[in-house]
Amino acid sequence: MSAPHVPAVQASTWNLANALTGLRLLLVPVLWLMLMHEGGESSQWRIAAFAVFALASVTDRVDGEVARRWGQVTDLGKIADPIADKALIGAALIGLSVLGEVSWWVTIVVLAREAAVTVLRFVVIRHGVMAASRGGKAKTFVQAVAIGLYILPIGSPFDLVAAAVMALAVVITVATGVDYVVRAVRLRRTSDLTARRRAERAKPAGS
Repeated sequence: MSAPHVPAVQASTWNLANALTGLRLLLVPVLWLMLMHEGGESSQWRIAAFAVFALASVTDRVDGEVARRWGQVTDLGKIADPIADKALIGAALIGLSVLGEVSWWVTIVVLAREAAVTVLRFVVIRHGVMAASRGGKAKTFVQAVAIGLYILPIGSPFDLVAAAVMALAVVITVATGVDYVVRAVRLRRTSDLTARRRAERAKPAGS
């Protein structure tokens, strides 16, 4: 006699991993206010902005680890986590561009890629949820390092280092954007929804 089928238990959306993602979203306006305080000229406020940015970036590393280890992976988390990342990176880049410290073309390229990937996720959501890839996580990490270097009031000796890391971040951002397009096309072609549609079209008329 076969054992009875036990349905998989879905993780609750009200969990620590998603709470950390929510905290990251709440820290975005705090970061903006601190970064822009006194026109970005106050070293104390820049250090405070860096601390907030660092804390928010750490939650990005921790929430994914918590979700995997404690079985708290949810569809909401898969969608909200990359959105929180984009909000954090976007707010920091726009602020730095407003202050004249990061070229606007860099910010535009990064934000255009992030917006395109977000739209792409929702376009294919009927076929499945595209979680952040390892390349996407690496991209976010390099972006965070570059932005952190720009936020800190560390002076001219580190300007070339910050610029080099930001250039690397832009390259990875574009490359992973192309990868997401490839993944979306593959998901659309191989999803259960597509398979059912093909099966329906293959049925003889009047059957």
